[in-house]
Amino acid sequence: MSVGTGDRGAAWSARNTHHWDEWPLTDLVAAKGDQRVSLVVPARNEAGTVGDVVTRVREALVETVALVDEVVVIDSDSTDATYDVATGAGAVVHRSAEVRPELGSRPGKGEAMWKSLFVTIGDVLVFMDADLLDWDTHFVPGLLGPLLTRPEVALVKGFYERPGAEGPYDGGRVTELVARPLIALEHPELAGLVQPLAGEWAVRRSLFEALSVPTGYAVELAALVDTTALLGVDAIAQVDLGRRDHSHQPLLDLGAMATQILAAMTARRSSAGLPGSPSGEPEPVVLRQYRRGPDGVAPHDRRVLVSERPPARFLA
Repeated sequence: MSVGTGDRGAAWSARNTHHWDEWPLTDLVAAKGDQRVSLVVPARNEAGTVGDVVTRVREALVETVALVDEVVVIDSDSTDATYDVATGAGAVVHRSAEVRPELGSRPGKGEAMWKSLFVTIGDVLVFMDADLLDWDTHFVPGLLGPLLTRPEVALVKGFYERPGAEGPYDGGRVTELVARPLIALEHPELAGLVQPLAGEWAVRRSLFEALSVPTGYAVELAALVDTTALLGVDAIAQVDLGRRDHSHQPLLDLGAMATQILAAMTARRSSAGLPGSPSGEPEPVVLRQYRRGPDGVAPHDRRVLVSERPPARFLA
């Protein structure tokens, strides 16, 4: 008898779902041993929020409890004061374009995360978005819990309430309209993940440097698919982090995000989800959208980059 998507997701979830308060800080520090932990914050034009993220984590988890070894902000072509604010808050800040400049620079969140591999020291990397509004520092130890206490786990996703008009898990429009249908159709083994596109996640360096990394917003879902192909779905865990709020993207911008996710999943469909260096650089996708102006509805063509970076371990 075949196992349905719901049954497979429920079985994985029962084995691999945790709550952030399962691990006292003292236990995590002991479990950490001589491993190093880097908090990485990819940021683009987040001067209004990045300072709070950096300050609170540094005070709680670097200075008070030695759980995090460094807080690194990767500034992705910001045109505001993100770099100065993050530096003033105590982060080590790198401009993405200046990290390994011989490799070139591409816009996007995934690019900033990939570039972090060249400027961080952590055996474990924790990623947090820079635009958090309603959050707490327990996000970081919550994500570290499974990695520091379960050696078979290599990647940990956070999930949380994101209150909206329809309920506590509303707000993830691209998740519900793109990512979850893709998972149901092509990767039902990942159906137990509550928020597959969550920006708060943690990964062992040894795994992340083995993955092909989409330079845009597809990085989270691609990492899940590729980790499953490499190590199996039980190398992934998820942690309930409580509540989170952040600014929301305009609808037309979400169309570009969805395009990047669909492109990354299409690429993996042809290569069985295995990481590797993409052959050649794909042309940007021209996404035609429509806007109403004073003369009526007019087309607006957006060039969406769908490039990927090769596994960092292949680069000297």
